[in-house]
Amino acid sequence: MSSRYIRRNVDAMTGYVPGEQPKDRDLVKLNTNENPYPPTPRIAEYLKGLDPEELRLYPDPVSTRLRQKIADTHGCGIDNVFAANGSDEVLALCTRAFVENDGSIGFFNPSYSLYPILADIRGVGSRVVELDDKFAWRMPSDHRSDLFFLTNPNAPTSLQYDREAVYSFCKGFDGVVLIDEAYVDFASYDCIDMALELGNVLVARSFSKSYSLAGLRVGYCLGAAGLIGAMYKIKDSYNIDRIAQEIAFIALDDIDYMRANAQRVRVTRARMTSALESMGLTVYASETNFLWIDCGDGAKAFFERLREDKVLVRYFPGPRTGNFVRVTVGTDEEADVFLKVAGGQ
Repeated sequence: MSSRYIRRNVDAMTGYVPGEQPKDRDLVKLNTNENPYPPTPRIAEYLKGLDPEELRLYPDPVSTRLRQKIADTHGCGIDNVFAANGSDEVLALCTRAFVENDGSIGFFNPSYSLYPILADIRGVGSRVVELDDKFAWRMPSDHRSDLFFLTNPNAPTSLQYDREAVYSFCKGFDGVVLIDEAYVDFASYDCIDMALELGNVLVARSFSKSYSLAGLRVGYCLGAAGLIGAMYKIKDSYNIDRIAQEIAFIALDDIDYMRANAQRVRVTRARMTSALESMGLTVYASETNFLWIDCGDGAKAFFERLREDKVLVRYFPGPRTGNFVRVTVGTDEEADVFLKVAGGQ
């Protein structure tokens, strides 16, 4: 009965399914791509000295101090920076700012499973670009959409696309390209220069992965001032709280700490890859903080066996992903537990 009050497209759609957040603390949790290391110790120092009196005041509605820090970090102007309540807010605002009601949104399959949900929420078309059997990208010559979500490196496949191919696509695309760089601090290159050069490109970043701040919900994007200004017109009135703005600033101010943690993840990633390959498994060349492992038709059983031994990874059922598991790179100790269980020891 109540469904008659709900928009038809919302009533018909399925919602986003996040990775499991188990209550069992004994699990080795390698399913949601959280950083295994804590954020910079400077954040703990700030929280210890936090004056609750500050919380009666609204935050800066446009995150001026944080945006200037982001601009300084990337060598651009503050007008090129949008500070967001997680990079997911960037994605949602792009669908509202750059897609007409009769328009469409393009994205890869497989890729971040939120993209089709965002298209369904808007009630616009999805223009899906299927990756090939090795998850490589070949853009159809006849593709048209108002907005294209280009995840680079991609999730869940862990691959980073050829830089020249990305640039060529962006330069020739008749719409807005949002390059989602949630995992870029673990990768070989970034696309910031494209966002600052090309008037139709935005690059989104997250503090969740490399900065170890998944529980905070802060992200940002960079691009042409006109695109950024459009997003500020339609954002929530106070989209980032006081504490989150300050913590994100502190994290950026200690960027070398983040980079050292990212390097630790890369080293463990290489060790895990080598060990899994020695077991006869196919592991894709990861440019992220997780591994995409081809287990053939035994992927679900592999996932379930790991779970029985208190190691939680991610399994994505479906025709494109059902033979794979995704495994977050943990600490060396967590990696050792995972490899021991994976090897049947």
